[in-house]
Amino acid sequence: MGDLEIRAAVAGDIPAIVGMLADDPLGAQRESPDDATPYLTAMERIEADPNQHLVVAVREERVVGTLQLTIVPGLSRRGSTRSIIEGVRVHADERGTGLGTLLIEWAIGTSRREGCRLVQLTSDNTRTDAHRFYERLGFTASHLGFKLPL
Repeated sequence: MGDLEIRAAVAGDIPAIVGMLADDPLGAQRESPDDATPYLTAMERIEADPNQHLVVAVREERVVGTLQLTIVPGLSRRGSTRSIIEGVRVHADERGTGLGTLLIEWAIGTSRREGCRLVQLTSDNTRTDAHRFYERLGFTASHLGFKLPL
């Protein structure tokens, strides 16, 4: 994957990121690729927060993957800092190439450098392929997650 770069996302990457977020049955229901406004507003908040790392994987000047890593200081686990991985997406053309593994490895490495003692993520119950992928990378399904739409 020598020609691959993982870098901080910029506003110009929003269409490609949102396109990947919307490119599955769940995302198609939640995302609005035709309206950049909420995404640009979110990008401003992300860029202003040093605990947020929204990155893209770029190959040949094309965004082919993304994820967001959030660093969360906490009191539990003896005051441990943890990280949360969200919004992992790989462009359909790149699936099966190892790009997802590289993105998760980047997130784990960054988490270590930030002093995190734990990396966590959630995955929708229906994403069984993703579950197998995360388990291959050493993650365990140790908790039951809950969400409340507001």
